[in-house]
Amino acid sequence: MPEDLPKRKKTRGEIFFGPTKSTTRYWYFRVLNRFGSLDLVGQRHHNLNKDGVDKASSSNDDIGHLLTPAHQAAGFSLFDLFRIVDATDNFSLENKIGEGGFGRVYKGQLNGLPVAVKRCFVESSPERLSDFENEIKFIPRLQHRNIVTLKGYCIEGKERILVYEYMQNKSLDKFIFGPRTDWSLYWDRLFAIIEGIAQGIVYLHLHSGLKIIHRDLKLSNILLDSEMNPKISDFGTARSGFPNKGRRTDTVSGTYGYMAPEYSTRGIFSGKSDVFSFGSLLLEIVSGKRNGTWYSIRERKSISLHEYAWRLVFEEKNPKRLIRSSLRISVGGDAPHLMGQIVGCAHIALLCVQEDPEDRPSMWDVVLMLHGGVAALSALPTPKQPARRYGGREQRPKFREVLANGHDWDKKTVTVLMR
Repeated sequence: MPEDLPKRKKTRGEIFFGPTKSTTRYWYFRVLNRFGSLDLVGQRHHNLNKDGVDKASSSNDDIGHLLTPAHQAAGFSLFDLFRIVDATDNFSLENKIGEGGFGRVYKGQLNGLPVAVKRCFVESSPERLSDFENEIKFIPRLQHRNIVTLKGYCIEGKERILVYEYMQNKSLDKFIFGPRTDWSLYWDRLFAIIEGIAQGIVYLHLHSGLKIIHRDLKLSNILLDSEMNPKISDFGTARSGFPNKGRRTDTVSGTYGYMAPEYSTRGIFSGKSDVFSFGSLLLEIVSGKRNGTWYSIRERKSISLHEYAWRLVFEEKNPKRLIRSSLRISVGGDAPHLMGQIVGCAHIALLCVQEDPEDRPSMWDVVLMLHGGVAALSALPTPKQPARRYGGREQRPKFREVLANGHDWDKKTVTVLMR
């Protein structure tokens, strides 16, 4: 490699990276990424345009039609692969902070600020590329304190990379089920998180202008910032339309245990599908128990979390047994009032996971219920018993082809093609 690197112009607001110890590694990575191997450099030279970009592969211009003035107003950026590689130390394992069905996530530093860099799995299936484009299309146009911020993206060769604001407290899934100190499970903190999630979904359904149905709401897709504010993330499977009207798709994407029955079995989705997902994650928050795991009450074996919660609250009349034992009431708080609030949230969750979409409240109704106080919560209608074993494996043989990339059924987003 020549001692002097080719000069390139600095764009506005860009830091110029001169020769560093990572320069050689970067150029080697970049050549392999574009050509697959060094042997193909000469063979594919004729495929390069005047800027040296492979015409047979995607470039930043390929999805330029997705960018609008709203993206620019939100400070949305196109990042060079060089900066991403340098920011993440070449996607080192030390910087890896997570992995899902859509890609691996790394912590990085850009312009002195921490960012989360998602390196997407777009070669595994065409759906992953669609998910990538969805993120770019939707998130920069969403402005709400409970929606994650996408700072920009990078497309170069086979790479598809998304750059987000960094969430110091990671996901709500890790917050609820990971090793945490007692202070993290005070109810007032959790209730504020629940309210924030509900308000974020209402914004998506009613106030965003895009009328977005998320379709994959779950604890791992709720991120927490330094002040424990929840932010909805992962819009790869989201659809824009009319949340009050049901639509049908032949390609179902979501996570078992969170998908509404009409969506997982018939491909019909609406805003009520998100309501069902919200109810499922709300039950997990209150109970400390995971969806997709079987539970037992007396002689009843292998029942879902939904049915388990319903039987404890409405059949056994023992809602306190549902509430996680490590959940704590704030010091100085009105304990009976807060306990009524917790039970009320379990009640709301069971209304949200009703089998018939018509029996579920809208997310706007849910927000009103949460703000209504204990008196309003005690006057809620009694939910019907959830469908037996809803969310279980008995639904899964109905799919013709499963594109799950080998991930755990109950934790990862999967894409299926309906018969």
